[in-house]
Amino acid sequence: MPNLAANLTLLFTEMPFLDRFAAARAAGFDAVECQFPYDHEITEIRRRLDDNGLRLVLINLPAGDWQAGERGLACDPRRHRDFRNSVYRALDYASALGVPQLHCLAGLVPSGMDLRRARETYLFNVEYAANLCGPRDIRLLIEPINTVDMPGYFLSRTEQALDIIAACDSSNVFLQSDIYHMHTMGEDVPAMLRRALPHIGHVQVADAPGRHEPGTGAIDFAGVFALLDELGYQGWIGCEYQPLADTLTGLQWRSGVAAAVEPAVTCLDPAA
Repeated sequence: MPNLAANLTLLFTEMPFLDRFAAARAAGFDAVECQFPYDHEITEIRRRLDDNGLRLVLINLPAGDWQAGERGLACDPRRHRDFRNSVYRALDYASALGVPQLHCLAGLVPSGMDLRRARETYLFNVEYAANLCGPRDIRLLIEPINTVDMPGYFLSRTEQALDIIAACDSSNVFLQSDIYHMHTMGEDVPAMLRRALPHIGHVQVADAPGRHEPGTGAIDFAGVFALLDELGYQGWIGCEYQPLADTLTGLQWRSGVAAAVEPAVTCLDPAA
């Protein structure tokens, strides 16, 4: 069975955020991730992790004013100072909570901006954040997000992300591969996972269409998990989906995947 982390932003929303840690543990998770923990005190999150024996394996850098439509700051040259402040705030949380990876959202390309300038800004900011994360033993992740759900998002394809990683003057930049976004952008998921594997630091799953749990759409997740094991992927797989009904009912897909992939992977030790 793959090592799965519950995304507490999208799962267990039947209860307040801080109560979701205990719910994730009760549902059998050893690890969790979330998008933005910044509305809650570090000490409160630390207590929930410790009380439930959980690891927090991924958070995002602050994305700006989400309610106003901002989806990250890294590609906007007008927001250098805000971006740097967001890195330091994320590092405060990650260092105190033992988070090993931070996701740097690229953001929407400002209206009328030349794409080359947006790319230069993004590359500069990714390098800046990665070089601050490295000495703290924290990896910086970049994630392509589909432009169907998020029109205008700068980073939308895996090849584009691999190009950014290759261009970075840092060895501390890794790929966050979300199977839902890859599929929605029409990518050949198995072929791209094979190509990108050396750079992948984290995987996330949701089915398409709908962004619900695996088994509700068109993606062959038993095949995806079996391929990740075949390739020797050693990271966590984040359950970042919106349950079709309630969270616990939606989690039943895990037993089906375990039964489908176990015969082929009994000699492998998945990891994250």
